[in-house]
Amino acid sequence: MKALLYLLFVLCTITSVFSQSGINKFLTPSDTLNAARRNALVITEASVIGLSLVGLNQLWYADYEKSKLHTLNDNDEWLQMDKFGHVFSSYQVGRAGAELLHWSGVSKKDQLLYGATLGFGFLTVVEVFDGYSKEWGFSWGDMISNAAGTGLYVVQELLWEEQRVTLKYSFHQTKYASQRPDKLGEGLLEEILKDYNGQTYWLSANVHSFVKNDKIPKWLNVAFGYGAEGMLAGNEETEALSFLNSDRKRQYYLSLDIDLSRIKTDSHFLKSVFSVLNVIKVPFPTLEFNDKNGIKFHAIYF
Repeated sequence: MKALLYLLFVLCTITSVFSQSGINKFLTPSDTLNAARRNALVITEASVIGLSLVGLNQLWYADYEKSKLHTLNDNDEWLQMDKFGHVFSSYQVGRAGAELLHWSGVSKKDQLLYGATLGFGFLTVVEVFDGYSKEWGFSWGDMISNAAGTGLYVVQELLWEEQRVTLKYSFHQTKYASQRPDKLGEGLLEEILKDYNGQTYWLSANVHSFVKNDKIPKWLNVAFGYGAEGMLAGNEETEALSFLNSDRKRQYYLSLDIDLSRIKTDSHFLKSVFSVLNVIKVPFPTLEFNDKNGIKFHAIYF
């Protein structure tokens, strides 16, 4: 939940910078190291990250009692939806960090060392915050998920020098948020961040990258999704103690998708916009598989 909030903050900041510039030349990546761009980027990132950590500390942790650094095993909660959120956030923040360094002409090696690891580093600090909060705790499960997201980006760049498989996100409102608005959010914006029942995380694989056939559109992807439903608390025991009724189930999805970053355009402004929007899974007809009622078809799935 917190991981997704941080990701949205970073992406909104990037979108604002790109939109306000309005200059295609400015958005064109440099072929060689542009020290002015790199320095401005480092200062901007450090400022944004620093201010966001201070702000989130006040907004998220200030109302809860502090404690000594301690760990928390939350691996069985929310049917692991929160862990997928960490993988997704680490991947996307790292991707944004690497692409911004590419824009400033930094070498490929440094893009991976200092850009792709941005999400992992940022979320590690957040995890330390959790460790000093009595309400939460430092989670090794979260750390492994953060490393997995960073690793997915870095390994693909080392193997193929491109992202053939991307992580994406989609959301639809559910009936569960109204039953526990304090936990799952009240209103669309809060529910997007808090209601795990409506979230789906996708591995979106580009078909043309694996099957070199000119008849296949270069932007066409096949997407495999994971979601969960029927959760009113972190685990079934908590739900039972709270006298809450739910029917928890895992959901697996198969769908098509569009890799917006592969849509051909000469406009670097559009390329930047497509890159930001590419975190969202494009709605398509979808097959759902779950252990409660078998296979279900969605004409359009969000």
